[in-house]
Amino acid sequence: MTDLRELYQETILDHYRQPRNAGRLAEANRTAEGFNPLCGDRVKLYLKVEDGVIRDARFDGTGCAIATASASLMTESIKGKREDEALQLLEKIHRMVTGGATAGDAGKLEVLAGVHEFPERVKCATLAWHTLKAALENVAAPVSTQ
Repeated sequence: MTDLRELYQETILDHYRQPRNAGRLAEANRTAEGFNPLCGDRVKLYLKVEDGVIRDARFDGTGCAIATASASLMTESIKGKREDEALQLLEKIHRMVTGGATAGDAGKLEVLAGVHEFPERVKCATLAWHTLKAALENVAAPVSTQ
């Protein structure tokens, strides 16, 4: 079993300590909330979507290092992507963190691949991503990883 310290790689710790795109987005036209009842992670995602393209993305909430870093990495990666591209990226990330396969073209997001060795952390890593899907699909009810 890989040492837990390997999971918290430099990139993950950096995004946890200094999350990118943290805070509210006044111009958001899509929002969604997510909650992980097992550990208490909470995220609210704010998107500005124009002509099917995610022009801006921000988040706020509270969570562990994995949940916060994943939200930070996600918001960086989805800006400028079409909605369908963002949803395809969600599927790649989900396969990566549940099966351990690298996503190939996921760039920095591949730092999340180590999560597959810690099944209890998968929900932390995917919370923001499920919240993204809810925001893009205009789901009003909060998303739960349960």
